[in-house]
Amino acid sequence: MAGGGAAGVLAAGRAAQMGARVWLMEKNRLLGCKLRITGKGRCNVTNAGELEQFIENYSGAGRFLYSAFHRFFNLELCRLLESYSVPLKTERGGRVFPASDRAADVAEALEKYAVTQGVQVLTSTEVSALSLSPEGGINGVRAGGRFWPADAVVLATGGLSYPATGCTGDGYRWAGTLGHHVTELRPALVPLEIREPWPGALSGLALKNVEAGLWEGARCLRRAFGEMLFARFGVTGPIILLLSRDVPEKPAGALTLKLDLKPALSEEVLDRRLLRDLLKFQRRQMKNALRELLPKALIPVVLRHSGIPEDVFADQLTKAQRQALVHTLKGLPMTVSGTRPVAEAVVTRGGVSLKEVNPRTMASRITPGLYFAGEVLDIDGRTGGYNLQAAFSTGWLAGESAARGPG
Repeated sequence: MAGGGAAGVLAAGRAAQMGARVWLMEKNRLLGCKLRITGKGRCNVTNAGELEQFIENYSGAGRFLYSAFHRFFNLELCRLLESYSVPLKTERGGRVFPASDRAADVAEALEKYAVTQGVQVLTSTEVSALSLSPEGGINGVRAGGRFWPADAVVLATGGLSYPATGCTGDGYRWAGTLGHHVTELRPALVPLEIREPWPGALSGLALKNVEAGLWEGARCLRRAFGEMLFARFGVTGPIILLLSRDVPEKPAGALTLKLDLKPALSEEVLDRRLLRDLLKFQRRQMKNALRELLPKALIPVVLRHSGIPEDVFADQLTKAQRQALVHTLKGLPMTVSGTRPVAEAVVTRGGVSLKEVNPRTMASRITPGLYFAGEVLDIDGRTGGYNLQAAFSTGWLAGESAARGPG
């Protein structure tokens, strides 16, 4: 097994459980380095949703995952983790986390599973090349300065995101040298950079229950409701990561992010709410009259976009100004200049073409004895536990298939 992340550890453990002799090789000194930091260290291991909900949450790759999910899905994963003393909890949106909120607990439990099954774990051991027999099939790997014979290799080396965890694209290069097509590699689920300076000035401000829309001219590409965060470079947070799937690293045309700060209220209802606030705080200047409506730091930005001076008194606001304020509250605009680099993405978009991988086994259709699992494949899903479940499921199926061998 090449790669000791979520997919690789599951693949190794399952192959050993099936009776195979397994070496798990990981370049880092610890298994599951990326797993240990996912979800801000909490690890959203899966989602409690049904199968069809999962299938809908991948960009065109959902159908490819049917077989993997039928072999090992969210209930099986939860049972496995709980059997290794990791109790779980389900939060909003069906997101499943360890009850301890410690991603390390998940990584350690999966390592225990692999070791218990008899996997020989080799950390600080970097695979440098895959080896082929004269007939063109896998016959081993080169790692740690020596040759390791093998009838099968599971490639679970991850993507390009978070390179400090060891995800440096090795698997893509090896797959390419063996004739596999690697689709365009781009960041997926990544923060967005904003051209205007004001979001950076609000760095650290978090907003809940807002709706963001990504617009290309007069066309809305996608909307998302939930939480977001202003950052020094622009914006991030769950809803921003979802929208980022439609943003090139360097957009050719103008993309606008419009923020609805009060999505639960129509413009008419919001106008009535605003009238009540203006009456209640009629002797306050506008910079102080919106304290119950908006976070303090956001008020100057909203007023500036509405064309309203901060020092005008609430009872002096004209109807036109009030309407401009309502319009801004329902669509605060900012210009998207691109995404953050792929190294900062939650996952990589693109990878080994699914057309060249058997979905029933995760076996290469090109190189006998080669199997793929996890982020090295051209699979990426939305936030909410979908990406990790895909890694676990493809890893389980790949390990099972590698142990059984062809046929």
